[in-house]
Amino acid sequence: MRKELNRSGIFALSLNRSVQEQAGKKSLYALLLLILSLPVFSNLQAQENTIIEISGQVIDQQKKEPVPDVSIQIKGSVNGTITNSSGAFVLRTKQKLPFTLVVSSVGFQPQELEVKSLGSKLQIELVTQTVLGNEVVVTASRVAESILKSPVAIEKLDIRAIRETPAPSFYDALENVKGVQMTTSSLTFKVPNTRGFNIPNNFRFMQLVDGVDMQAATLGVPLGNAIGPTELDIASVEITPGAASALYGMNAINGMANLITKSPFTHQGLSVYHKTGVNHVDGKDRDVSLLTESAIRYAHAWKNKFAFKINASYLRGTDWVSSTATDQNPNNLNTANPGFKELNGAANNPAYDAWNRYGDENNNAVTIQGVTYNGSPRTFILRRTGYWEKDLVKPEVDNLKFDAALHYRITENAELSYSYRFGKMDGVFQRGNKIQLDNVIVQNHKLELKGHNYFVRTYVSLENTGDSYNLKPLADNLQLTQSSNAVWGDKFKTALQAALATNDLATAMRIARQAADAGRVEPGTQAYNDLFNQIIQINNWDHKNAGIAGAPATGGAWLKQESRVYHADAQWDLSNKIKFVDLLVGADARIYEVIPDGNNFVDFSRPLAERNQPVKPGSDDFGKNVYYKKYGAFVQATKTFFNEKLKAFVSLRFDHNTEFDPKFNPRVALVYTLSEKHNFRASFQNGFRFPALFEALSFVNNGNVRRVGGLSFINDGLGYLENSYTLTSVNAFNAAYNKDRDPSLPPKTVDPAAALKNRALLEVTALSPTRPERINSFEAGYKSVLLGNKLILDIDAYLNEYDGFLGQVEVAVPTSGKINTDAGVTDMVADNRSKQTRYRVYTNAKNKYRNYGSSLGVTWIAYKKFTLGGNVNFNDIVSNKTTDVFITGFNTPKWVTNLSFGNREVVKNIGFNVVWKWQDAFFWESPLANGRVSAYSTIDAQVSFKLPKLKTTIKAGGANILNNRYIQYAAGPTIGALYYAAITVDGILK
Repeated sequence: MRKELNRSGIFALSLNRSVQEQAGKKSLYALLLLILSLPVFSNLQAQENTIIEISGQVIDQQKKEPVPDVSIQIKGSVNGTITNSSGAFVLRTKQKLPFTLVVSSVGFQPQELEVKSLGSKLQIELVTQTVLGNEVVVTASRVAESILKSPVAIEKLDIRAIRETPAPSFYDALENVKGVQMTTSSLTFKVPNTRGFNIPNNFRFMQLVDGVDMQAATLGVPLGNAIGPTELDIASVEITPGAASALYGMNAINGMANLITKSPFTHQGLSVYHKTGVNHVDGKDRDVSLLTESAIRYAHAWKNKFAFKINASYLRGTDWVSSTATDQNPNNLNTANPGFKELNGAANNPAYDAWNRYGDENNNAVTIQGVTYNGSPRTFILRRTGYWEKDLVKPEVDNLKFDAALHYRITENAELSYSYRFGKMDGVFQRGNKIQLDNVIVQNHKLELKGHNYFVRTYVSLENTGDSYNLKPLADNLQLTQSSNAVWGDKFKTALQAALATNDLATAMRIARQAADAGRVEPGTQAYNDLFNQIIQINNWDHKNAGIAGAPATGGAWLKQESRVYHADAQWDLSNKIKFVDLLVGADARIYEVIPDGNNFVDFSRPLAERNQPVKPGSDDFGKNVYYKKYGAFVQATKTFFNEKLKAFVSLRFDHNTEFDPKFNPRVALVYTLSEKHNFRASFQNGFRFPALFEALSFVNNGNVRRVGGLSFINDGLGYLENSYTLTSVNAFNAAYNKDRDPSLPPKTVDPAAALKNRALLEVTALSPTRPERINSFEAGYKSVLLGNKLILDIDAYLNEYDGFLGQVEVAVPTSGKINTDAGVTDMVADNRSKQTRYRVYTNAKNKYRNYGSSLGVTWIAYKKFTLGGNVNFNDIVSNKTTDVFITGFNTPKWVTNLSFGNREVVKNIGFNVVWKWQDAFFWESPLANGRVSAYSTIDAQVSFKLPKLKTTIKAGGANILNNRYIQYAAGPTIGALYYAAITVDGILK
């Protein structure tokens, strides 16, 4: 039994394309089709006409029973077959003898068998593999290698681990993997992260499905679980925590997940899956609700030459609810009313800003002056009442997936495939605000040619946000349709002054709010529903245009975004051509094409005043399409020393985004094996992350605050880079101004003396044009299989340094004069809000940020087939002495632990698994909400019943079975128990 590994490789690719011409799209595909043929030519010339046939049977060594669905692969080629229900196989090939067969199946140790001559049928016995220490992974180095000898930390879930997880789906199971932090925004929308700086739309963690990037370009969010593989088609998931950009380029700065699907050559037949679940079991947020998911897969192959597969699934359920009422603008902040102790507490705070309420944010702050209280004129800061998230979102969500693939083996070492993937989804996710996804459609077309040492691949992804809408402008425009903030404030002031005659201040505040809200549409009424439906169909979020000629009577909230991503990449392993070193080379190119929508993305070639206007009034044409492009290449060399005890990895990647200077990303790694069991690893790598599409090119007007991308040309004519104050300092300035303002002045009259007295509180932003984010990452680890393959230990530690960390800062630009002039200072007074323009800018942090951590994973076959496993994870960040222009948001608990106990066959055909998870409390920071996320623990459990003759498995279980309600991030949904039962019929009609 030899433990040799196949290799994947890289084929160099270079693309030139005029992105301003539609013909350029076609040229990309034409060039790729030409390149596709290059690696095949030598194979075609070398083929022999003689076909030989190898046959045999595979049995379980322990049970002496046939083993079906075993992969029989010719080493160094793509040719192979599988065993039938009797364990028998027949393999036809044009390969010359001798050659090596690689025999593998989930749950068994892989074998290699050299075939030297033709003769009797082969008899192969497979040995049960109890601990998965001999697994092969490809993601860490882009070549196949033992998981024990990977140069960086890597985790893998194979088919068996996925079947045994108590989580409701394989994607939910990622939450229990060592080092992974999951953010659940919705039943249909989950985003993993590793090693800190977590956000719900994670730009820094890459998700691949069979080599295709799942990042939805304009939404700026990974959709791996929404449009990725079905439960029946997933073969394995490989997770690399930590920077992977030295090999994979942009978006892999924190880590990556690689979802690998089943080949139609090795997994054939008809499979059916159905799950019924129930959530909201306590009835606190919504009534007890059903969740259903059904999937079907069919695959078939003819003579190991042609194969196809079809997958479809549909999920429907009632979403989790975000309804936390935490006030993130407490009374003691200068944006509230710190001088009035009577207003302490959220119930009495007229400037209350709840986590999950919208329309009560800073842009809806109202200052009322001259209210007589306790014999003196007073100033109060208010916020509009807003609307709760639960009244703005749609409770029912669904997710439809479909994919199909055609595979053709051109030669012994050339397999050509075409695949199509379609996904439609609903749900809620958070960017700067919460977004209700509704009928979002993402499509993907992929063409790939691969051999045992190369692949060439190209794909195009199409995105359409359908009927989605933004909760923030929806809430703003619901209440602005009732009255402007100024009119609402006047009503409040009049009612407050009258109520103070007979009531205390807190009671008078509540009476005044009721009076100011009179005429506001209320959830549950027909008037609310009518206005709601009108607003979510308008693609203009700015209410100030409402009522003008040709404009609707209200601002809108529709999120209308479309994009196309064109990508090509290739790799070629030259190890067989170079004797002294194993060499890997490759390249990739990507073009983002964005269709301007007049609201989120615009045509920057148009004059500033016309960017948000249709080319023709009444049309949906907002100008020329916008392009954002990059290309890169890399080389990796590996070599072993000291009788293969030491393996060295050196790689260098070149990346060029045409908006920035070219960047080089190196990686150096060493793996040392002691006594064939103890594997020590250490690595250093440098990585860059170019701004994502939304970070680079957005141009959104939302609540009179324009959110802008970080590219320098967007600033032309706006001045937020060089002529702005930070909003934090503007708030401090206004708090001091309100104290010093002459009370004898009429309300809403600016006091220049008080403003100029406090000018030193205004902080100049002084932003530079955005540059790529950079990381330096150090990692060390140890992995071993001990006690006769019954104990696995896996330890890693890391230290990261981020330079140019990308985030958002809100600034105010004066319109009457430049910053630091008297006119520029008085523009910052709240009563002069019309004389300042607010921007939320994507920019780089000025400080460097260092975070570090470690994790320990243990798997132990404790007794017979009883398995005990667990992991402990620690992450922390080094504090900086100086504050930055924005809050970076580490957003990661210090301690997370998982503990599992199970037996896949405690008695014949019956198994179980239980997982306990605990997470430490931590502080969450984001543009939407800040606050403490409490510690929580959950228990997941399942029991499974196998019916081998029916090829059926029944699984019953639950996630968070004790219904311990928790949230994973500030303003996130409250997650409770989900109980389920699932039935899988696998591999019939072969």
